[in-house]
Amino acid sequence: MNLKVGDKVTVLDEAISGTVSKIEGKTIFIDTEDGFLMDFQESELLKMAEKDTMRSSIFADHSFDEVLSEKEQPGKRKSVRVKPKERSQPAMEVDLHIHNLTENQRHLSNYDMLTLQLDTARHKLEFAINKRIQKIVFIHGVGEGVLKMELETLFSRYDNVKFYAADFQKYGLGATEVYVYQNM
Repeated sequence: MNLKVGDKVTVLDEAISGTVSKIEGKTIFIDTEDGFLMDFQESELLKMAEKDTMRSSIFADHSFDEVLSEKEQPGKRKSVRVKPKERSQPAMEVDLHIHNLTENQRHLSNYDMLTLQLDTARHKLEFAINKRIQKIVFIHGVGEGVLKMELETLFSRYDNVKFYAADFQKYGLGATEVYVYQNM
């Protein structure tokens, strides 16, 4: 094959093409279209015909992404389907475990811990009522049941609130779900 500097070539068995920039014996150096200088043996290259270079120059002024976006048709928009079980999930969860409420509980007595947990529950319930959040789950744990009984006393003071055991599969016995009636 008679290659000379300036010829357009393509590499056999690879998607590389470019222009011959230097020839040293059987080794041909080409400047690729990506701007790299690569060397190949003469037997690995194929000289491109004028019509091949002309065809590539026809599309040179269009980017690949531009052509691809023209060809892609917008697909049908998929709606996110919410399962009925997930629709009934509470909008808000409040974990009343003491390690979630304070960094160091060693300095707190049992009374202080219970007061902190009840104040947090009262604050979160008031927040939910003001923001019109209908379902709240208070995670209190199983323990001896003192916090659970105090929460029930707190919730019974509200007229527009109904409370019951939360989903057993998700929370076990250690959670109470509160439903806030919004018509008031």
